[in-house]
Amino acid sequence: MPILNYSTSIAVEKTTGEIQGKLAQAGAQAVMTEYDAERVLCALSFRMLCSGIMVSFRLPAQIDRIYVLLQRDSKVPRRLKTREQAARVAWRIIKDWVEAQLAIVEAEQAEMVEVFLPYAQNPATGKTLFEQLLNDQFAMLEYKPH
Repeated sequence: MPILNYSTSIAVEKTTGEIQGKLAQAGAQAVMTEYDAERVLCALSFRMLCSGIMVSFRLPAQIDRIYVLLQRDSKVPRRLKTREQAARVAWRIIKDWVEAQLAIVEAEQAEMVEVFLPYAQNPATGKTLFEQLLNDQFAMLEYKPH
């Protein structure tokens, strides 16, 4: 089965605008866009107060990974096997995920920082928490029986 949203025709800018609006409604105080070398929007960063501390989060779109998946899938029509389509698909998937995370927050099943925690950015390095954990081979999470 092809990847979720593989046939979307919705522009990246429209989708990221929707995401920005949802983040703002949820309490984000600033949202920033990042572009890659080909001038394609590749990440959204936002910041918000969490327990009195301003925390930044970075949501990257893995466009090149989506592009590879589209190329590989024989069920995806050739006209949709472009990097431009990969960007549209990546951002629609992120929008769906953000909406799901915000629904969990709205249902009081988790805090905003809790659902976005892997994407929290270290202000000194710019790395997300997940990237730091990966770099450290998840050492702080290793189970060590007594």
